[in-house]
Amino acid sequence: MKKVTITIDNQVVQVPENYTVLEAAKSIGIDIPTLCYLKEINEVAACRMCLVEVEGARNLLTSCVLQVREGMVVRTNTKKVRDARKSTLELILSNHHRECLTCVRNGNCELQTLSDELGIKDIPFEGEKNEAPVDTSSPSIVRDPKKCILCGRCVSVCQDVQTVGVLDFTNRGFETIVGPAFEKGIGNVPCINCGQCIAACPVGALREKESIDYVWEAIDDPNKHVVVQTAPAVRAALGEEFGLPMGTRVTGKMAAALRRLGFDKVFDTDFAADLTIMEEGYELLHRLNNGGKLPMITSCSPGWIKFCEHYYPEFLDNLSTCKSPHEMLGAVIKSYYAEKNNIDPKDIVVVSIMPCTAKKFEAQREELAATGYQDVDYVLTTRELAKMIKEARIDFVNLQDEDFDEVLGESTGAGVIFGTTGGVMEAALRTVAEVVTGQELENIDFEQVRGTEGIKEAEIKLGDLVVKVAVAHGTGNARKLLEQVKSGEKEYHFIEVMGCPGGCVTGGGQPHVSAKDRMAKNVMKERAKALYDEDKAKTIRKSHKNPMIKKIYEEFLGEPNSHKSHELLHTHYVARKNYPIDEEKEYEKYFCDCE
Repeated sequence: MKKVTITIDNQVVQVPENYTVLEAAKSIGIDIPTLCYLKEINEVAACRMCLVEVEGARNLLTSCVLQVREGMVVRTNTKKVRDARKSTLELILSNHHRECLTCVRNGNCELQTLSDELGIKDIPFEGEKNEAPVDTSSPSIVRDPKKCILCGRCVSVCQDVQTVGVLDFTNRGFETIVGPAFEKGIGNVPCINCGQCIAACPVGALREKESIDYVWEAIDDPNKHVVVQTAPAVRAALGEEFGLPMGTRVTGKMAAALRRLGFDKVFDTDFAADLTIMEEGYELLHRLNNGGKLPMITSCSPGWIKFCEHYYPEFLDNLSTCKSPHEMLGAVIKSYYAEKNNIDPKDIVVVSIMPCTAKKFEAQREELAATGYQDVDYVLTTRELAKMIKEARIDFVNLQDEDFDEVLGESTGAGVIFGTTGGVMEAALRTVAEVVTGQELENIDFEQVRGTEGIKEAEIKLGDLVVKVAVAHGTGNARKLLEQVKSGEKEYHFIEVMGCPGGCVTGGGQPHVSAKDRMAKNVMKERAKALYDEDKAKTIRKSHKNPMIKKIYEEFLGEPNSHKSHELLHTHYVARKNYPIDEEKEYEKYFCDCE
């Protein structure tokens, strides 16, 4: 691309002509402060924190949307710039409820960090504050308008990336807030609980609904047998909460920490991922060979499932009937494990550690109670687990690695890669290919379905069978793909969809990454690499080769897709209304003068 020469703070630099001044400054180590900016998601110049002085311009300009041009001279550190930024920040803080010590974002809040960096000592503009109530209507997400700074990041990610669009600016002037239409709670609109709004939020205005106290209560109850399981993506990100570099694998330390927290058994959801591949792989083969509904679409991502139920109910029959891995493991724990250990299922508490806020909603689904009890009792995010470890005063970084408990803790490399986009597809192909051909694969790395492109396509030859597959991550990309299938433009046999961009590694419950770090790092690639590295390090890398998977079929389930498997490991889905209200009455209430 053509480059232009500009001068920033007396440094001459050549940058691509499509760069903004913010990007150009970043390329030479100059950090311009931002609050509303989120690379490729929210570039709207709303917060006015990134102001710079440009030679020849009468006013200060916002660098996040200011395109570079040949010969431009920019100053980022003049008195005029510093004073303007400081005044802007003081105005933002004047309408912010500043209970920083008790806020969930204390220590990793972008507003708090900026206040410290810019030397804010007092707020000269104290006045009336927004007193909108906290919204706790969702089982997954809590919305606190009193802490919202109206940056618009959550609006952009919900509307433009996920294409769900349940958040927007409402009211005007000082009364402006971000929330659903008609002052509805976020639990009363077609939110899919993906938590990408939480991941985008720079402050504590959006957070997960915590279950930490319930889990401590269960652990402290001598009459409860508390079992914990951890999703693949958690091990690729948990270390960040303790100062370790992004992408550091902490599998062994995580298992050790969970034992020290007091859980009775520590199992790996990767085992259930292997189990899912057995059930889903054989379900695909059955559909291919018996004229079943195609394309078959994966059902591991609860955010994607709810998206489909709301927006594409015509595809519900295409969804695999398999439960997600942690729900499968919950059902197995309360049946097979309970029977083997002579424990009444009512006394077992299953806790899932997930990178996902949508799993909290999923765990409450009435249809996910195979034994008469919910398969999973509580879901904690990666962030919640980190809080528990810190509260217990565990020196996480210096823990010696430990293994998961046997049988339900044994997993393969195929199970590990479930945490990244394309991983479910690749794991399934490793098993399906060998079942179809009856031969060992020479190369089990299906590079065709890896990568961070929004939609990936491939044709996989399995003996005489050519299977057309597609992978989409983020529900915005899923929408594009489904529209292509609906129109007949595309035909596939098997589709993987992950609700979050990048898959579980960038789920709504993972450690927060600031806008500044998002500019410098490719979060999904760095975390995904940790999972692919663990896959390569595993002795067994195919789900059907897991000896404990073989054991559970021999002792309990019989065979994949058996009657017992369907009772415990499969489920169904329901079409959901988008706005379950009387729209006409709501319209009159808000927009008509009628009495």
